[in-house]
Amino acid sequence: MKDFKIYEEMLDNRHYNTLRSELLEQNTADIAQLIESIKVDKAVLIFRMLPKDVEAEIFAELSPDVQESLIGIFSETEIQSILEELYLDDAVDFIEEMPAGIAKKVLATAKPETREEINRLLKYPEDSAGSVMTVEYVDLKSEMTVREAFTRIRKTGTDKETIYTCYVTDSERRLEGVVSAKTLMLAERDEIIGDIMEDTNLVTAETLEDREDVARKVNKYDLLSIPVVDSEKRLVGIITIDDIADVLQEEVTEDFQKMAAILPSDKPYLKTHPVILAKNRVVWLFVLMAAAMITGSILEIYQDAIAKVTILTFFIPLLMDTGGNSGSQSATMIIRGMALAEITPRDFFKVIWKEMRTGLLVGLGLSFVNFIRILLTYRNDMVHGANVLQIAATVSGTLLFTVVVANIVGGTLPIIAKKCKIDPAVMAAPLITTIVDALALIVFFALASALVMPLYHV
Repeated sequence: MKDFKIYEEMLDNRHYNTLRSELLEQNTADIAQLIESIKVDKAVLIFRMLPKDVEAEIFAELSPDVQESLIGIFSETEIQSILEELYLDDAVDFIEEMPAGIAKKVLATAKPETREEINRLLKYPEDSAGSVMTVEYVDLKSEMTVREAFTRIRKTGTDKETIYTCYVTDSERRLEGVVSAKTLMLAERDEIIGDIMEDTNLVTAETLEDREDVARKVNKYDLLSIPVVDSEKRLVGIITIDDIADVLQEEVTEDFQKMAAILPSDKPYLKTHPVILAKNRVVWLFVLMAAAMITGSILEIYQDAIAKVTILTFFIPLLMDTGGNSGSQSATMIIRGMALAEITPRDFFKVIWKEMRTGLLVGLGLSFVNFIRILLTYRNDMVHGANVLQIAATVSGTLLFTVVVANIVGGTLPIIAKKCKIDPAVMAAPLITTIVDALALIVFFALASALVMPLYHV
C-alpha cells in the first residue's frame, strides 16, 4: 500500500472519487491500518465512501479502541448496516470488547434475529469453542443430488463464512458427514450426497471445549474448518481457520506474558495505559520479591563466612544465573511440548529421567570449564595456595548440582501446574529461578563449609 500521507492529502483536498478508487484496489487489512493511523473524523469519511461489505471487512480488522470511537460517531443506521454485514463470530468478538453501554447501543440497532444469535453466542464461556464459532455455514442433506447441492449453495452461500466445506446433517441437525467443494465439482450431477460425503472419523469440537484444544485439532488434522456440536451431537456452528489463527496468536501472547510474570492484557502495548501496565506487572513482582527473601535469608545465615572468605561472593552470580537459565530452557521446552500435546502429565517421570540426564551432561561440561578457569585465574591470588583446588571443587560441584536440579525443576513444575489445572506458563522463568537460586546457595555454602572454611579457620 502507498504511503498513508498520500491518502490523507487526497482526503484533505476532497479528492473523494480518486481516493475511493484507490482504496478499493487495496487489501482491507491495509485500509484498516490506514484508518488506525488517522483521526477518527477522517476515518468516518473513509468509511462512508466505501461499499457496505467492504466497510464490514475493514471494521472487523480494527482494534477495539478504534471500533469504539467509530461507533460513538456512526448513526444507528450505519451501526446496523455494519453489524448486519459482519460475520456473526466477528460481531460477537466486537461486542465482547466493547464497554457495556456501547454493546447495549449496538445490540439495540440489530435486527431481532441477529440480536438473538449474538446473545446466544455471547453466553458461551470466553475460552470455549462456542465463543469463537460462527453459525454461518452451508448445510446439506444426504439424500440430495449434487445438482441440488449446488443449487442450495448458490442460494445460501453468499453470506456464509466458507463454502469450501459443506456439512451434511439429518432432520434433527445431527452431523452425518462433510463434503468439500472439490468433491462436489468432480462428482457427477446425479450422484447422491450420501454416497460421496466423508462420513467416517469426523473430527468435531464441542461447544464447551477449550478453544486452544480445538486449535490443536485443526492443526493436527490440517483442517480449514471444524464443526462444533452440542451435548446431543447436533451441529450448532463451525470454526474457520482464520479464527483458529486468532486463537493461537492470543494464546501465544498470553503465554509469553505469563512466562515473564506479567498478568495478561487484551490491549496492544502502545495502547495500554502505564497504570494498567504497572498493575499487570506489580502483582507477580511482589510475589517474586517475597520469594527472593528466602535467598536473602540464606546469605544472612552465612554472612560471617562470606565476610572471611570474600572470594565466595564472586561466584554467587555465576551459580544463580546459570541455574535460572538452565531451568528456563527446560521449562520452555516442556511448556511448548504441552501446548502441542506432545507431553502430558502421564509423562512426568519420563521428563524427570530425560532432564536429569540432560542436566548431568550439560552440568559436567560447564563444571569442567569453570574448574579449569578458576585454577588458572586464581592460582596466584590465594592466601593458601592449596585453597584454589578446594574453591574450584566447591564451585564446580555446586554448578553441576544446580544445573541438574534446575533442569528437573524447570521440566516438572509446568507438568505439576497442568495437573493442578493451572496454566503451565505461570510456572516459568521467574518462579523457577527463585527456587533454583535458593537450592544452589544452600548447596554452595554447604560444600564451602566442608571444603573451604576449615582452611580459613572459620
